[in-house]
Amino acid sequence: MNAKILRLNKAGIPVSWLTREETATLIVKDLVIWSLGDIVFEMRGGVNRNGVQSVLKLPSIVACDGKVHDEFADPPLENKFLFRRDRNLCLYCGKVFPYRELSRDHVHPISKGGLDVWTNVVTSCRRCNNRKADRLPEVAGMELLAVPFVPNPYEFLYLSNHNVLADQMEFLRARFSDSLHTGGLDS
Repeated sequence: MNAKILRLNKAGIPVSWLTREETATLIVKDLVIWSLGDIVFEMRGGVNRNGVQSVLKLPSIVACDGKVHDEFADPPLENKFLFRRDRNLCLYCGKVFPYRELSRDHVHPISKGGLDVWTNVVTSCRRCNNRKADRLPEVAGMELLAVPFVPNPYEFLYLSNHNVLADQMEFLRARFSDSLHTGGLDS
């Protein structure tokens, strides 16, 4: 099983992805306060003197006790997350490309005062990025197909895992912002 278990804080906000070993440790230490979803793995242990084998069932989503942070720092801006946010779609020509043929485009170029932040970057094919060059889209005669946005915690956890299980996706997707559902990016 390559699938990870989704870890939430006690308020139900996603925190991280866990391995089955990390999840088992949290359960055994009685740190899981509630869980959701299907059982995704069963860990079998030793056999007691009555011949009964211990079994630890791991759900796909666990919530753990601890401090709840109200603020959410922007997730790290990395091309793998950016390209996944934009679904490998060039936001200028509208075509889908393999990862190696994509690049990060600064809508407002850095040389003209733009910043390297989620709200100023989009996925672009190399051809469109070269065509736009060091200009604003409107100056280059190019239309942006969607507005760049900062992924919320639910969206970022989705972007950071390529093996999201159906019940995990249902939990995360219900909390996606309108940005991920609109702008031609929703499937």
